[in-house]
Amino acid sequence: MSQPRRAVVIGGGIGGLTAAVALHRRGLHVTVLERARSLEPVGAAISLAPNALRALDVIGLGDEIRGLAAWSGDGGLRTPSGRWLSRSSAERAAERFGGPLVLLHRATLIERLAALLPADAVRTDAAAALADSGDPGRAARVTTADGELEADLVVGADGVRSAVRGALFPRHPGAVYSGFTTWRVVIPVPGARFASHETWGRGRIWGTHPLKDGRVYAYAAALTPAGGRAPDDEKSELLRRFGDWHDPIPAVLAATRPEDVLRHDVHHIAEPLPAYHHGRVALLGDAAHAMPPSLGQGGNQAIEDATVLAHHCDDLAAYTAARLPRTTAIARQAVRVARLSLIRSRAGAALRDTAMAALSKAGPALFLRSFDGIADWAPPQRPYASEHTPAGNR
Repeated sequence: MSQPRRAVVIGGGIGGLTAAVALHRRGLHVTVLERARSLEPVGAAISLAPNALRALDVIGLGDEIRGLAAWSGDGGLRTPSGRWLSRSSAERAAERFGGPLVLLHRATLIERLAALLPADAVRTDAAAALADSGDPGRAARVTTADGELEADLVVGADGVRSAVRGALFPRHPGAVYSGFTTWRVVIPVPGARFASHETWGRGRIWGTHPLKDGRVYAYAAALTPAGGRAPDDEKSELLRRFGDWHDPIPAVLAATRPEDVLRHDVHHIAEPLPAYHHGRVALLGDAAHAMPPSLGQGGNQAIEDATVLAHHCDDLAAYTAARLPRTTAIARQAVRVARLSLIRSRAGAALRDTAMAALSKAGPALFLRSFDGIADWAPPQRPYASEHTPAGNR
C-alpha cells in the first residue's frame, strides 16, 4: 500500500496519543477520536522502563520524561512483615538497561503527548466505530456522530474492550478475566520516608513508590471473583486486607480517603490475535495484547507499538511481524509473574519467598535478568527527534 497521508486514531490514551505524535512527525494528517469528554485519564501512575523511554526519544519526549524520575536509591521485594526478600538497585538497573525507570502520573504523560499535536488534532466526546477496514485500493472508513471519516490508516487504540479489534477479528474470544482485581491511589503522605518496594503475601500484593511531585503512588491486588465491590467502601476493603502489613502501608492507608481509591478488575488477552492489522487498520496497546500489570509493561509496550507503527505505516504486515511475537512473549511472562506473586497457599508462598531470597543472595544481576530482552529494547529507526537512542533492536 502507498504511504498513508491521513490517519485516524480511535482512542486518546497513552498508546493512541504516542501513535498520533509519531505519525504526525512522519508528515501524516492525524485525527484522534476520544470518546471521553476530556483526555484526563482514569488511572493513577505509570512506570516507564528504558525501552519505553527510548521509544519516546523517537518523538523527542524521552529526555523530558527522564527528568521526572522520582528516586535513585534501592528498593525491592518484601514480605507482609517487612522482611526483604530481594533488593534492587536503580543504579545497576540503569547500567544494565541503559537508562532509568521513571514513575509519573498518567495525566502528566497524557498532557506532554497532547502538547506535541496540532490544536485541532484531538476530538473529545467523539465516539467512533470502524465501518470499513479498507484495502490497498480503498480507504478505510470511520463513523462518528458528526459524519464519516476516510483514512489511509486507522489505528485502533481503544483499550482492552476494543470495538475495533472485535470488528477486525469477530471470532476472537477477546480479553478474559485474569483472576484478580487492583486498587490504586496517588496521594500526599506527610512525613512518609520509605524505600520503594513491592510486597507479596498470600493471594495479595502491595506496592508503594514515591513520585517526583512528593506524592505517593500505592497499588494493591488480590485474588477475587470478577465484578466484586466492597460492602462499604474500597478504603475499608484495603484496611481489611492490608491494614496489618509493614510500614509505610498503614500510614498510606491512614492518609487515604475512600474517594481516592480506584478499583478495577484485570483482564488480559490469553489467545494471541492472528495479526495486529487488517486492511488499512492497525491495533496497538491493550487493544492488541492486553496483559496483567505484573511486569509494568502494558503502557510501555503500547508506546513501543506506536513508534514501530509509525516506522512501518506503509507496510502494516511488517508492523505485525515486528510486534506480535515480542508482545505475545511479554504478555505470557506477565501472566506467569502474576500467578507467582499471587500464590494463595501457605506452602506455595513459603517456597516462592525462599526462592526469591536465594535469588537475591546469588546476586542482583540475576534478578535483573528477568527484564533482559524487555527493558533493553531499542526502536528500529534512528530517532528523528532525538540523538539519545541508538538505532536497531537489541
